[in-house]
Amino acid sequence: MDPIGISAIALSLLNNNITKDQINKVAKKSTITVIIAFFVVLITGDFILKLFGIGEHSLKVMGGIILLLMAIGMVNGSATDKKPTKEEGKDLENHDDLSVIPIGIPIAFGTGIFTTIIIFKHQAEVYTDLISITLAFLVNAALFYIVLKNSIYIKKYLGLTGQNIITKLMGLIVGAISIQFIVSGIINLAKMYI
Repeated sequence: MDPIGISAIALSLLNNNITKDQINKVAKKSTITVIIAFFVVLITGDFILKLFGIGEHSLKVMGGIILLLMAIGMVNGSATDKKPTKEEGKDLENHDDLSVIPIGIPIAFGTGIFTTIIIFKHQAEVYTDLISITLAFLVNAALFYIVLKNSIYIKKYLGLTGQNIITKLMGLIVGAISIQFIVSGIINLAKMYI
């Protein structure tokens, strides 16, 4: 998750005159949305993979590619430059409607997080690993809530340049993780088919 980048996107979607109480409600609803989505994926992710006949290593490669594209977008700055279309602009007037979709899903909780959760779940060997994954996600969700709740102040303090620098640094980290997923997936697929 990239809370700073997501908060920049969220602020571009929300009304410029949004109040502190309104952004607090949006942050709370969006955070609850990503936490619910996390537990749904953690519990039913394997079933979804089996339903479509997708193997863990294939998901690693595809998820790595998705994460890599996201990382490239973050580094290039295109992830935070997205502006709503005129049709979307009409729907942006009600802040509560935006907190679940698109801010909660798919902006904050997208395919990259879905893939990452399933991959880490498959790598878990004992229940303490699953507890660690859950705690790590909950810490991320808490950071997401704090940053989104205070995004108006962060925007004033960091400015556009500061937000872009943090997003680009996060993009480099996400890119490195994505390369590890791709390489690991390809190596394991090669072992299976060669």
